[in-house]
Amino acid sequence: MFDGFTQQRIRTSGAEINLRTGGKGPALLLLHGYPQTHAMWHKIAPALAERFTVVAADLRGYGDSSKPQTDERHAPYAKRAMALDMAEVMTELGFEEFMVAGHDRGGRVAHRLAIDHADRVTKLAVLDIAPTHEMYVTTDMEFATAYYHWFFLIQPFDLPERMIGADPGLFLERKMGHWGRDGTAFTPEAMAEYRRCFSDPATIHASCEDYRAAATIDLEHDEADMHRKLGCRVLALWGEKGFVGRKYDVLESWRKRALHVEGHGVPSGHFLAEEAPRETLDALMTFFSRPD
Repeated sequence: MFDGFTQQRIRTSGAEINLRTGGKGPALLLLHGYPQTHAMWHKIAPALAERFTVVAADLRGYGDSSKPQTDERHAPYAKRAMALDMAEVMTELGFEEFMVAGHDRGGRVAHRLAIDHADRVTKLAVLDIAPTHEMYVTTDMEFATAYYHWFFLIQPFDLPERMIGADPGLFLERKMGHWGRDGTAFTPEAMAEYRRCFSDPATIHASCEDYRAAATIDLEHDEADMHRKLGCRVLALWGEKGFVGRKYDVLESWRKRALHVEGHGVPSGHFLAEEAPRETLDALMTFFSRPD
């Protein structure tokens, strides 16, 4: 799925990160969402690599990256810890400055990366999310119904782990079908990769910890930084057929957190890079290529 890319593993201070690199030019880090892996970028990463050095990584707890032991505060799965992994990965690869695009959970890690490492992230693209803090504090029945998994996955260990573990393939397919609007968008190769990785009990547990952290320690970090606005340019994209763009004023949500925000919807459900690869590629290529 990633012809011409090199796969490697990089050890950080808290995990071991699996990733693929390809291309040449300015560095562009791509971060995936739940319940996927870096494979979600396979339709657009080769084209991006014609202009950028693309780094497509598995977040800690997902794919073939390591699954660190957690603690009572879920700190090993805080977005701060996950973002630090990526900052250290980019240092190891020789990039002091870089751009980042994140989808879903990867967008939340990318947001924290741009806060904690503001001197290194030059541009940020977030795909189909509003800021975590805003989504939690404005929760209503419509949101809770559409994003029921946020409230299921944060239940105490090991209730969600046991329930998902009974049939992880079914859970993954139903979840992706619930969010997506084009079931034909997911290639057999990508789906096989998602099933392989999500069938690992360690991945199921780690992904629950990701969401438990989002509802606890991540909110503490977000509230402490609410007065800080991102200085880098931000591109917000969302699926026109999905929930986020219907429920939230996405641009206004991000303008509360950043000084320079632009963006628009693309003709897809939640999985932009797979359901609308051409439109997503065009938007990312234009944004990241433009001198600002």
